[in-house]
Amino acid sequence: MAEKCDKDCAECKENCDERDPKSFRVAGNDNSRVKKIIGVVSGKGGVGKSLITALMAASASREGYSTAILDADVTGPSIPMMFGVHAKASASPLGIRPEVSEGGIRMMSLNLIMDNETDPVIWRGPVIAGLVKQFWTDVAWGDVDVMFIDMPPGTGDVPLTVFQSLPVDGIIIVSTPQELVGMIVQKALNMAKTMGVPVLGLVENMSWIECPDCGKKINLFGESRIDKEAEKHGLKVLAKLPIRPEIASRCDVGMVESLIYNEIDVAFRQVARAIGLEETMNEELLEEEYDDDAEYVTLTFESEDGSEVEEVECEVYGVFTCDGKEYIALLPTDDEDDVYIYGYKELEDGDYDLIDLDDEEFEKAADALDKLLDEDDCDCGCCDDDEE
Repeated sequence: MAEKCDKDCAECKENCDERDPKSFRVAGNDNSRVKKIIGVVSGKGGVGKSLITALMAASASREGYSTAILDADVTGPSIPMMFGVHAKASASPLGIRPEVSEGGIRMMSLNLIMDNETDPVIWRGPVIAGLVKQFWTDVAWGDVDVMFIDMPPGTGDVPLTVFQSLPVDGIIIVSTPQELVGMIVQKALNMAKTMGVPVLGLVENMSWIECPDCGKKINLFGESRIDKEAEKHGLKVLAKLPIRPEIASRCDVGMVESLIYNEIDVAFRQVARAIGLEETMNEELLEEEYDDDAEYVTLTFESEDGSEVEEVECEVYGVFTCDGKEYIALLPTDDEDDVYIYGYKELEDGDYDLIDLDDEEFEKAADALDKLLDEDDCDCGCCDDDEE
């Protein structure tokens, strides 16, 4: 602490241990009401932060949340292109208007205020950081349930400004399955710890690629190390996203919102619970595990406000296939007219994790199951009538 400390950290230039990080907070625009803010970060570039930001935001929007993206990656602003947004932001008496994607996601990015999207940004760090702060203070975001901030790589001026100036509720660290994963996670983790920002979990991008002919998983960048790093630091692995050809092709034409992946939806729900974001669903799946030899499995559900937990015992009815994917059907023992359908993945110990399905995939799987029960062929051509 400085000898003559007046407790006014905002005006003080001393770098002492007593400095309060919250003293640098700046108020948002008077016409912005943002409930929760999530930063998407990494210790290095090229790991897919912008993609994870876009997919998480799209997932939040599908769940019914009013969603926004603040593109803080000023020198590489790819968010508008991924969403197919090319119109220029305009001003109003209330503040700068964010542009809106086809799916209703509000966003602000440097590309939305530049005359030419391909013009280089040859600015010094403080200028870039100042612009990002203005995206918070000068943009009239309106009512937003959750805002995602696409951070630039590393731990420089912009992340520092965001963590000091905005009320960030937590960060997601993005990495890839390379030897550098330890360094990537450690750098981001150290900065979050220094700034007092909670780490919500890790997302591994480009985990593997699937052979289009035989379906074999190929570890293009080597074996995943994310689980070991998560255990080492006491963190949660939110998702492992494989390389999929359609990701690049759809992002290139501004259709990222059409990419729906169960891994990302499950990851968002975990994050939503962690930051206390009010759930829009009456009930959501917490966790369940299926033993390959089990005849019964117990599902656990939580009420909307988290005050009640219900356990439902189910009979393992059988496994069936549709569109080349396997699903498991579970029948509640106290309601023979109901059925639960989940995807599942094999664990190292031989058990399986059940995977919640989005509405579209559930309907498709349910139709396939109905046709199997009617001893009819599934329209997808992949279902085996002999499987139950």
